[in-house]
Amino acid sequence: MARKTKHPHERRYRQPQPLRRGEQGTPLTAVDIAWLRMDDATNLMHIHGVLPLAGEITWEQAAKPFSERLAKIRRFGQRVARDESKFGELVWTDDAHFDLRRHLVEERIPEPGDDAALAATIEKHLSQAFDRAHPLWQFHLLHGHQGGTVLFGRVHHAIGDGVALMLVILAMTDLTRHGAGVGHVDLPRHNEHHGHGGRHSHEVHHGHGGHRTEIVNPFLELMLRPADESFGAVKKALEKVMPETLRLMLAPVEAFERVNPLLRSLGSAGALASLLASASEPATPLRGDLGVRKRVAWTARLDLDEVRTVGKQLGGTINDVLNTAMAGALRRYLLQFGTPPPSLGLRAAMPVNLRPLAEMAEMGNRFGLMFLKMPVGIADPLARLEEFRRRSAALKRSAEPLVVFSLLQAAGYLPQFIHSIMLAIFGTKATAVFTNVPGPKQTVYFAGQALTDLYFWVPQAGHLGLGVSILSYNGGVRMGVGTDAGLIPDPDRIVDGFHAEFEALSKAASRR
Repeated sequence: MARKTKHPHERRYRQPQPLRRGEQGTPLTAVDIAWLRMDDATNLMHIHGVLPLAGEITWEQAAKPFSERLAKIRRFGQRVARDESKFGELVWTDDAHFDLRRHLVEERIPEPGDDAALAATIEKHLSQAFDRAHPLWQFHLLHGHQGGTVLFGRVHHAIGDGVALMLVILAMTDLTRHGAGVGHVDLPRHNEHHGHGGRHSHEVHHGHGGHRTEIVNPFLELMLRPADESFGAVKKALEKVMPETLRLMLAPVEAFERVNPLLRSLGSAGALASLLASASEPATPLRGDLGVRKRVAWTARLDLDEVRTVGKQLGGTINDVLNTAMAGALRRYLLQFGTPPPSLGLRAAMPVNLRPLAEMAEMGNRFGLMFLKMPVGIADPLARLEEFRRRSAALKRSAEPLVVFSLLQAAGYLPQFIHSIMLAIFGTKATAVFTNVPGPKQTVYFAGQALTDLYFWVPQAGHLGLGVSILSYNGGVRMGVGTDAGLIPDPDRIVDGFHAEFEALSKAASRR
């Protein structure tokens, strides 16, 4: 079990306030409650993302898309509260004291303004809990990084998962420097204004009794008016901008859910039994008691086509190549403590999207987890890749993601102490969290400035001390590495090992 460390103002941050007189709320889903409960002073459930911009922008320039777009997505203007009339049920309610200056703050990165200075600035904020009297998010406008501004975001996992938050980023950004540039869509005449704070489009008469609506940003339109006439236009835009996300939302899990309920139940029961019966993780320097301080690092930007080519030449996918290189990096890291046995395998908890396409605009969490055993002990990169492929193929047929999603639902309903026991069980079944979120395949713009890159770090649920986050953007891909400073004080060594392992795979592919 992780060491308990007192966090400043812990009671204030951990206890949602009751609803005030006249306030109403929408109940949190059980899964979102589970993520809220996982907050610990040593491991906050925050997703951290970095959006570097090509040039400098002012607070006023940044505030415009926040006030005109993000603030209109209702969840970002809501706090978590207790409904005492319903035995303390947790609900989302509008923050009557919402102030954008509390959620969008400025800071200057110290000289020389390089990546090391950026990492040090980010690390100062990784253990700052959110005040639950207000919405659970904050963006930092970091000035002075290599001639541009960096937008560094912190969002609580209870607000949404990686797929939902990627759609939020698309709602806040544009596809051209001067606007979304996605064309027009014909909508029926009976359009009505919906959403919290109005719409982000304007209507033009189109003849024959209809309207032609120019959607400035279709993703924001969907967030404000989900599942309406704009759905088809948004699907087309998603297919253009993020086809991999569209593929995730059409994933085989829907086919699994259509299977005969009896067979589905048997598959889920078998997956649950297998998960609970699996051996606990071996003791390595990558596991142990956690502290408050966290560290971050990130790889250099890899060309996505190059990674794809390496995978094809070696008979694997992009993910096979990246995961194999990262497993090799962990092996290199462990070598400083002794040679890992060839049989050493460390499990990674890997999120699997369960959000269907029809519900892509909804916030919250809709994913399960599968536990992939990484062949860290295998020294040969090609043999490690082949073993990764074999294990991944077996897991793709597993009902494990649905089982974990169901367990998270149950955890949200169960008393806190049972939830803690379940979380401790999960913590014994993995060493790291590995997550993969596909981003836009083209340049997007925020406040008129191009995003030069996009990368993030995932929270490590289950008191784990290592998280690896893959994100592709505009033809490139990066991996973010987040660690507990007491366990892994030097995540840059893991990054260096990753590049060495990828180079080895690339050379092997060229020989073939």
